[in-house]
Amino acid sequence: MKPVMNLDELEYKSHADGPFVGRYGEIGEKIGAEKLGYSLTICPPGKTVCPFHNHHINEEMFLILEGEGRLRFGKEEYPLRKHDVIACPPGGREVAHQIINTGEKDLIYLALSTMKPHDICEYPDSDKVGVFTGKHRKRNMRLLFKTGQAVDYFDGEF
Repeated sequence: MKPVMNLDELEYKSHADGPFVGRYGEIGEKIGAEKLGYSLTICPPGKTVCPFHNHHINEEMFLILEGEGRLRFGKEEYPLRKHDVIACPPGGREVAHQIINTGEKDLIYLALSTMKPHDICEYPDSDKVGVFTGKHRKRNMRLLFKTGQAVDYFDGEF
């Protein structure tokens, strides 16, 4: 395994579901990364690749390479352009984030993430919580539920 690759060597995976559309080229595992995940993300005009969310365990960083967009971050919004760097530390809804392509061309950015095998995510727009364990893309537990579906600790135990 070489510790270097050129972005023109990437193989992309695509997804499309409503406003969530994108292509990802995974880099980290291909060059031997163990504790950080690296990928190149391409988001078409007028779209976003994922819901507004925050991580309680993992941290993310994004570097805008091409295009323009808007960052939703907590209760604020920020314009994005080429060479902007975005920090998304772990925490509550105050650090929830989403990148939206507001331009007329693809928004292309480098995404970096700590790859801790366990995470809890919140999705403020839909009031959901996700609990994840196992390696990224190979989860052995992936539970998503509405916060209103929470039960008492002893529910069903008697």
